[in-house]
Amino acid sequence: MNLRFRPLAGAVALALSLSAAAASNERGLDAANFDASVAACADFYQHANGGWEKNNPIPPAYSSWGLMNELSERNLSVLHDLLDSAAKAKAEPGSTQQKIGDFYAAAMDEAGIEKAGYAPIQSDLDDIAALKDRKDLVALINRWHANGLSALFGFGKEADLKNSTMNIAYATQGGLGLPDRDYYTKDDADSKALRDQYVAHVERMLVLIGTDATQAKADAAAIMALETRLAKASLTKLELRDPSKSYNLVEVAAANKATPNFDWSALLAAIDRKDIRTFSLSHPAFFAEMDKALADTPIDAWKAYLRWHLVDTAAPYLSKPFVEADFDFSGRTLRGAKELRPRWKRAVDAVNANLGEALGELFVAKTFPPEAKAEMQTLVQNLLKALKQRLQNLEWMGEATKQEAMAKFATFTPKIGYPDRWRDYSKLEIRKQHYWHNVRAGIAFETRRQFAQIGQPVDKAEWGMLPQTVNAYYNPLANEIVFPAAILQPPYFDLEADAALNYGAIGGVIGHEIMHGFDDQGSQFDAKGNLRMWWTDQDRARFNERTAKLVNQFDGFVAIEDLHVNGKLTLGENIAGLGGLLVADDAWRSATENQRLRPIDGLTPDQRFFHAWAQGWRRQHPAQDLKLRLNTDVHAPAKFRVLGPFANMDSFANAFDCKAGDKMVATPEAKVVIW
Repeated sequence: MNLRFRPLAGAVALALSLSAAAASNERGLDAANFDASVAACADFYQHANGGWEKNNPIPPAYSSWGLMNELSERNLSVLHDLLDSAAKAKAEPGSTQQKIGDFYAAAMDEAGIEKAGYAPIQSDLDDIAALKDRKDLVALINRWHANGLSALFGFGKEADLKNSTMNIAYATQGGLGLPDRDYYTKDDADSKALRDQYVAHVERMLVLIGTDATQAKADAAAIMALETRLAKASLTKLELRDPSKSYNLVEVAAANKATPNFDWSALLAAIDRKDIRTFSLSHPAFFAEMDKALADTPIDAWKAYLRWHLVDTAAPYLSKPFVEADFDFSGRTLRGAKELRPRWKRAVDAVNANLGEALGELFVAKTFPPEAKAEMQTLVQNLLKALKQRLQNLEWMGEATKQEAMAKFATFTPKIGYPDRWRDYSKLEIRKQHYWHNVRAGIAFETRRQFAQIGQPVDKAEWGMLPQTVNAYYNPLANEIVFPAAILQPPYFDLEADAALNYGAIGGVIGHEIMHGFDDQGSQFDAKGNLRMWWTDQDRARFNERTAKLVNQFDGFVAIEDLHVNGKLTLGENIAGLGGLLVADDAWRSATENQRLRPIDGLTPDQRFFHAWAQGWRRQHPAQDLKLRLNTDVHAPAKFRVLGPFANMDSFANAFDCKAGDKMVATPEAKVVIW
């Protein structure tokens, strides 16, 4: 289930190559990034970022490239230094420095990794080979779940959607190797070709773990058939945007009755939580089909399926043949990357994934001074004041709904920079052993930590994102907006920059996350974070009528070839984008109303505000990556996150003297007015 937080965009891995432009111009606006040949009122994205696109080709190791990547690279150099020092230090056993140092050293031990081949997963392969029947199969799946390998389906903790103060367990659809269920069901030529490439990839990986070539071909076909069956029973990305479709609270006995071939009591015993009496069997149609497959699919097909998903999970941490095969499909075929990233960059990612807050604590000490946090707190409060005024002045919302909206507004909780309490890794044992063994230890530690929280009060201090991640998010279950330290740096946030740049860049981000609380999903959660429709029927109908215009607007954008943006899939992000910019615009004008603002570098303050937002969304994609995002991402491609909202904003048109009929000015009939 993906309700814990709503990020600004897909989190950027801290393993990127620094472009010359980023190195030379870390703050402010650079006219070299503009394209004066394109009028602001014709295509503002190209006007603001055309020069940058021309001078910044996508580095070969990456599937897309943009400002978030450039900022991540600067942060990456800090993390690299911290880890390199820790790996060389003679740290006290059991200390944080010892754990992150030994983890990084194991990840960098290329000779040891190459010598081991796939031996680190041999015991798991032996367990699979020993399976005789469905009983054995289910028992192994349960053991894997207990140690963090989510075989066949997902199982974990999250706040109860209807009692957000308590954590419960959720069982969710899963079990697929391709990015989304639609990859198995679409009949277009590209989808069919990709499925053929996927089957060939599965076959290749099975051969690498010793399967006979003829058998590997048969196994890959059986795996594809099984995954296709599961995919057809899965909800679509669009259906998953409805929170109610991921909530189906049942008693354990009822769950066992729904899946007679899978005993949930045995799973709970395996994770040492026999005390759990109820959980959310979130996607009943999926589990019904899974149960049938457990009964009628031959055990040899299941064994092949488990071998594939084991090696697929472990491949990035094994020897070169596995790493390269994994990259060939996941990086090159799916996303269009041309080169594998250097080992040290992938190693930093792995430390982040397994000891993230331990490394994050060191990162914050190096990069995020107290004055930056204080200034961010001021910015957030100014944005909240602007939102409050907009809510109070809404003409289309009735008084009863407005009172509920104001109650929700009053409970917004901002989190800035880093957690108040850092995660305790004292029970996680990391040694100078094989890379995969440390990864398994990290996965198991985090899984058990989360299982222990089921049935316990929600920890309001916990963060869902690392402080070294260049991103931000909104969590509807806690009604909180969270801004990690990594994004609170130039050019998104700069203590030395003028207000127009800070409010246009990080202010727009703040506004975006705040407005997720009132998008089509977030607005279904009340002031306490519970899934409850607090709108009157009439006001909800008015809201839906206004957001339908936004769906139509984004449906009209052509991203590549004849592929359009999916306005319904991206609706939440587009509501937040437009509303967030309006709130940020209000806030910066209020914050500077008594100041005498002058143009800088030939741009008025108003123009600088809009350039700052557009700069934040400069991004390039190869065709493969863009098509993947159109199929799976709830965010519209970056350029439309500029073109869409700006066309609906009078203040943008005024700033650049745009007129009716210009492409950057929506017609009165199409103009979107929500907040």
